Amino acid sequence: MKRRALITLLGGAAASCVSWPRATRAQQGAKETTMPVIGFMSARAAEDSGHLVEAFRRGLREGGFVEGQNVRIEFRWAHGEYHRLPPLAADLVARQVAVIAAVGGDPSAPTAKQATAAIPIVFSIGGDPVGAGLVESFNRPGGNVTGVTLRGATLMEPKRLGLLHDLAPNVAVVGALVNPGFAAGAQQGRDIEEAARAIGLRVVVANADTDDELESSFASLVRAGVGALLVAGSPYFDTRRDRIVAFAARQRLPALYPFREYAVDGGVLSYGASITDAYRQVGLYTAKVLKGTRPADLPVYQVDKSELIINLKTAKALGIAISDNLLSLADEVIE
Repeated sequence: MKRRALITLLGGAAASCVSWPRATRAQQGAKETTMPVIGFMSARAAEDSGHLVEAFRRGLREGGFVEGQNVRIEFRWAHGEYHRLPPLAADLVARQVAVIAAVGGDPSAPTAKQATAAIPIVFSIGGDPVGAGLVESFNRPGGNVTGVTLRGATLMEPKRLGLLHDLAPNVAVVGALVNPGFAAGAQQGRDIEEAARAIGLRVVVANADTDDELESSFASLVRAGVGALLVAGSPYFDTRRDRIVAFAARQRLPALYPFREYAVDGGVLSYGASITDAYRQVGLYTAKVLKGTRPADLPVYQVDKSELIINLKTAKALGIAISDNLLSLADEVIE
């Protein structure tokens, strides 16, 4: 009887040991299913957005959320091809994510808004969110949408052209790369041409919205004999910036780009708003929404600061002289 009782006791203990991990796994599974999910939808590509995703995660952490611990993120990328955005947004809505972060360029936010009037949306855009119909006003966005604006980052081409003229004062013909498929593209082209006339420059505008068009634009700029290059802001160009920077280097062109990432990747000059700051703020706002704040109660955040970045190493390699005036204006010099 004692031996039988001992076997029964050991068997019960073994069963407890086996069932305990199963119960723990079940509890963990239940925890994962209740974890809120963020839908992160970008017009850019994952390969060139690592630093921006990290800035977004940093904002989330500051707001009390850590990916994998108390929040999950579903990433969707359009790779600069805007026609991919509607199905990506529809997929996130079907998955009933808790909030959508619509980033990577101006096309993402209106696409997300068209997809849902119920799920909160936090955007980052370069243009005017009121004029784009995203929000009712900066202070009182209304509806299910709020976010961050870079205060016309996509419409800074006249200022960029002036800086490019400072970089290459003896160049008479400037090439401008513009994306006509981008919402701000037409206005960018007009602004560049008007600014060029004001300072007596001839400008050759090359339009590109696909990879084939980009290669054709490169060829047309070479045929036109341009002596410098201005790249207008566009999510598509951001995803192809390695090819654009390489083209300028092959042609030994003084070139000015819209964001710091281009200068870091070997571009001579960049001038534009800090998009890492914008992504961090999107993360902070997303955290607030997850905690229960309505987008209608979060004023649109405006990134005011623009930054001039000079890659002195590239300039020296291409034989491009940087004036003392430009160096004095630089926020960062890469040596």
